[in-house]
Amino acid sequence: MSIKSFSPYLIDSHSTNRFSRQFPAMRLFGYARVSTNQQSLDIQVKALKEAGGGASRIFTDKASCSRANREGLEMLRVKVDEGDVILVKKLDRLGRDTADMIALIKEFDGMGVSIRFLDDGISTEGTTGKMVVTILSAVAQAERQRILERTNEGRMEAKAKGVKFGRNRTIDRKKILALHETGMGATSIARQMGIGRSTVYKLLG
Repeated sequence: MSIKSFSPYLIDSHSTNRFSRQFPAMRLFGYARVSTNQQSLDIQVKALKEAGGGASRIFTDKASCSRANREGLEMLRVKVDEGDVILVKKLDRLGRDTADMIALIKEFDGMGVSIRFLDDGISTEGTTGKMVVTILSAVAQAERQRILERTNEGRMEAKAKGVKFGRNRTIDRKKILALHETGMGATSIARQMGIGRSTVYKLLG
């Protein structure tokens, strides 16, 4: 049987190029981060290379700076495209804290970019990966709610102890001077203005 007889099943170069444009090959990138300038990135970078991350596609950051100042992360965000995968050695190496890590996972997921955490055996790829993102988002929401509840409890407890919140009231010094000129004493002025008597004495000089 000649090769021509298989022609209906062969893909010509034009079809191959069109398929490549529609479904670009997955690329592996790597990201490594340490919290201080004294720490080394070598162990993380080595693991990323062994997992398939090319040296030119590994981006790094040092120190626990804000996302706005993490040049490696910013460059990674620019370089990745839909279908790419980012390799990270551990969960805590992606973000400065849990909330930051989950926010980044969701951001890259929205771009169609998956993340594999090598040491943790977690990936955001495929259907299971979508489930991971959903669960992590729920964890982040629960954490935010817990922090809010603790803050409110703290405020209520402080209020019960007499602590006042909000901006300090503006004291009308001219009014205090005017009341004093009418012959009103410091105690009466303080009571009328809702301030301490020592404050009245201080303003009267």
